[in-house]
Amino acid sequence: MAVVIPVASASQAGPAAQRDVQHYMRPGLLQLSSLPPLSLYVHLPWCLKKCPYCDFNSHAWDEGQQGVPEQRYIDALVRDLEASLPLIWGRQVHSIFIGGGTPSLFSPEAIDRLLGDIRARLPLAPGCEITLEANPGTFEKHRFRAFRAAGVTRLSIGVQSFNDRHLQALGRVHDRAQALAAAEEAAHAFETFNLDLMYALPGQSMAELEQDVRTALALAPPHLSIYHLTVEPNTWFAKHPPALPEEDDAYAMLDGITEWTGQSGLVRYEVSAYARGDHACFHNTNYWQFGDYLGIGAGAHSKLSFAHRIVRQVRFREPRLYMEHALAGWAVTQDDDVRRADLPFEYMLNALRLREGFVLQDFVERTGLPLTAIARGLDEAERKGLIVRDLVRVRPTERGFDFLSDLQAIFLDGAA
Repeated sequence: MAVVIPVASASQAGPAAQRDVQHYMRPGLLQLSSLPPLSLYVHLPWCLKKCPYCDFNSHAWDEGQQGVPEQRYIDALVRDLEASLPLIWGRQVHSIFIGGGTPSLFSPEAIDRLLGDIRARLPLAPGCEITLEANPGTFEKHRFRAFRAAGVTRLSIGVQSFNDRHLQALGRVHDRAQALAAAEEAAHAFETFNLDLMYALPGQSMAELEQDVRTALALAPPHLSIYHLTVEPNTWFAKHPPALPEEDDAYAMLDGITEWTGQSGLVRYEVSAYARGDHACFHNTNYWQFGDYLGIGAGAHSKLSFAHRIVRQVRFREPRLYMEHALAGWAVTQDDDVRRADLPFEYMLNALRLREGFVLQDFVERTGLPLTAIARGLDEAERKGLIVRDLVRVRPTERGFDFLSDLQAIFLDGAA
């Protein structure tokens, strides 16, 4: 799962004005000495059905229609990318993440065309990581191998659970047997693949969670993402809240997850991510390290750095409106500089999710701010036992990891 933390909601009233690149290069309050690595996020917004917990920009496809409009949507993506090229001209792309929605609803031929169109317009770094999200409910024999042949290097499978009762409660369209078959096929087709699980599910016991995790580990995934189920606003679960495990039980579940994954040789390198060897997800790590990303597709977010400012953009959210505006030449509905006062919290919201934390000099280079902007917050976090630090690096402690929201909140008013 690709995770982007938006800081503002997008207005749907109309497109943001398309600006000349000189607008972004004008003098400003920040001083960035270099630009961070750049990633590309591509959003494919359709699913077979909307899950009751999901607050992503996903839309159930009406089976009465003639399938997902692959070619028109890819035409819109390519036009969107072309309109954005002046903002990233000359920069290599280090990772591509095709998320959703359910990208595996798109045919391998469509994904092949999409990646070919991207390669024709962007310089990809050697070994560029290309991830595709897939759901077992769209799994067909050899389909994953066809995605691999199209150029995808990493598959991320939204399993969520191997328990049929829990899958039904989550509104998933697949069952345990399909999840197992999809994971086994991914292991044959890809050197690197990820399994997504959730915990603290409605009615879930510790024994059931352990069975889920051990089932996943038996499939030997190089990467495992495990997320706490949360009830988000504007979802079915928000209107009809399920009975979830108590907070103390959820903490105990997380302790179990850390123990079981550690026994299998997976390292918890991020608060919700576990990997073997060099199989950490570069794309998500670039988010956490406050790297740049261009987001194209319905509702996609971008974060782009320039010499004197950092800009966030949002595309039109509704797929039909997105395609109309993208094909007309500009799909951006929100385009704003990140406020200098917001940068310390934005940086910490990301970097403190990583087990290794961050290098102090990286904060200066990625935000264009002096270390004095976070000095007071670092002092408080250290005093509370939430971080450890030296002259080079800041790391969250075990307590800091367990109470990550409290740690991040310290920097809400820690700006210079």
